[in-house]
Amino acid sequence: MNTIFGQYLLRAILTSTALVLVVLLALAGLIEFIAQLEDIRNDYDTPQAILYTALRLPGLAFEMLPVSALIGSLLGLGALAAKSEIVVMRSAGLSVRGLAGMVAWAGLVMLVVAALVGEFIGPPLDYYARNMRAEARSGQADGRFGNETWVKDGPVYLHLQRVNPEFEFGSLYVFRFDAENRLDAIAKAENAGIDGDDNWRLENFRETQFRDDGVQVITRPVAIESFGVNTEMLGSAMARTSSLSARGLVSFIGYLERNNLDARAYTTELWYRIARTVSIMIMPVLALAFVFGSLRSGGAGSRLVIGVVIGLAYYLASETLANSGQVFNLNPALVAWLPTIVLLVVTMLALTRVR
Repeated sequence: MNTIFGQYLLRAILTSTALVLVVLLALAGLIEFIAQLEDIRNDYDTPQAILYTALRLPGLAFEMLPVSALIGSLLGLGALAAKSEIVVMRSAGLSVRGLAGMVAWAGLVMLVVAALVGEFIGPPLDYYARNMRAEARSGQADGRFGNETWVKDGPVYLHLQRVNPEFEFGSLYVFRFDAENRLDAIAKAENAGIDGDDNWRLENFRETQFRDDGVQVITRPVAIESFGVNTEMLGSAMARTSSLSARGLVSFIGYLERNNLDARAYTTELWYRIARTVSIMIMPVLALAFVFGSLRSGGAGSRLVIGVVIGLAYYLASETLANSGQVFNLNPALVAWLPTIVLLVVTMLALTRVR
């Protein structure tokens, strides 16, 4: 019997959540598309803007799932409570804890879906969409498009004048320092790139080495270097945090920490993403606590308002704390998990008041 009840609750919550998510994605997609119309130029036209918006939808879905789960659970469970179906389940012997466990399974299903979308679908599509838009707006689709950047590999600093998605860099400057942070050598390559083995191929390489007894200049048509910065690290350095998977964030955080660079932005994003994903499992249980109260006799409109208010409060608190943590150098894990912990405490307190 409990299995039948569980399946019934799961279907009600997932159906309502899917409907809410579709509506929110439609609104977010429309807003995103309107914003892109202001940036149309060169090869970036209306079809490109539509494609960009479509590619961004999985990432937006991942961001909206906690709020969608709460609103969808309130609507789904509220509809069951309004028809006294929740009361019938309790009369059949289900405790509040049993009901909470069942709706938590629905949250677990949504958590798994969100984790898959946020790890394997959203980030690569977001990365591709941003590169596609940048290339189209620049009017260069022949591989010459790119951005300059600086990267660090221990005592070596690299200045890449052009980085494109094919990892062809154009001119490259290399600055080598010794153990006492004194400039040891300066080098320039007219063209540079990374091969399939993550080796750096430097063409027309010219290096000036500073020695105690003078200056030595070394010139080579082609030089092969094995810097610790590979295509994955370089791609992470060029990408926005939203375009990185959790695995990419962990790997890039390790690279930054090894080179004594500031990793707070990426660490905060990683913890924030994990906490936001975990919160999805809490949302249906919180909704269950509400439907036992005044929302049982209320309409769908009142449940929708409650869900929007709580969802917005959680989202704004999470964003504010994450940004404030970077500004005031607060612990990234603490500021990322605090809203979720508060949400969990509120949920537990609300359930203890249910009779």
